[in-house]
Amino acid sequence: MTGSEVSPSFRLVYVPGVMPDKWVRIWNERLPDVPLTLTQVPAGSAQGLLLGGDADAGLVRLPVDRTVLSAIPLYTEQTVVVVPRDHLVTAVDTVSPEDLADEIVLHPLDDVLTWEGLPGRPALERPATTADAIELVAAGIGVLVVPLSLARLHHRKDLTHRPLERAPESSVALSWPEAATTDRVEDLIGIVRGRTVNSTRGRGQQPAQEKKSAQEKKPAQGKKPERTARRQQPAGGSAGRGRRGGAGGATRNPRRGRPRRGS
Repeated sequence: MTGSEVSPSFRLVYVPGVMPDKWVRIWNERLPDVPLTLTQVPAGSAQGLLLGGDADAGLVRLPVDRTVLSAIPLYTEQTVVVVPRDHLVTAVDTVSPEDLADEIVLHPLDDVLTWEGLPGRPALERPATTADAIELVAAGIGVLVVPLSLARLHHRKDLTHRPLERAPESSVALSWPEAATTDRVEDLIGIVRGRTVNSTRGRGQQPAQEKKSAQEKKPAQGKKPERTARRQQPAGGSAGRGRRGGAGGATRNPRRGRPRRGS
């Protein structure tokens, strides 16, 4: 590669609340010649960007269409309820859905949680975004249930949050088009899974010559190594001294010379 040539960048999209900083740092250390282009996108548009070829991989929220996208789940987030700091539920460590029965629970259009039934009472209108819903919580109009990372992303001094029991959870995954599993995608898979730089998993098989050399160095299974020398014999005879130390090293027969009975 000449000085004027630049390696193609790897395009990674990520959804709000996901913090890819650690993985980006490792990528830059291992692949300094391959720029990593980061773009934050709404959770609902990440899948379309991957399928449209506008990104090589994405840190997305599940579910995704597994018929066309590959995905490796990374972690599942705790679900919390965001409330004003002087709200009654701040008196407890954990909130149950029953505690929200009389509350207006805001349900933004970009909600990433899959509900069978939202707790509390619905608002007259659904806020367009989570950020809009946070403003309504601060105004005392209702409360909001979100994954913990989104509560931290939209942190305000006048708001706080508590864990919500028996609520749906959101899982974050690394995803990419199934038909485009490139070496660069494999590099990113290794990084997010914590593999070392020398790991060969996912990057093809070990060359045959290297395998042969490694096998030659290993001793055959079940074969005992040959002894290099026999045990040294003591001087003065092949068998050494007898039990009673007779001359010439011969062992005396304790019955020799005794008369037989009845003779």
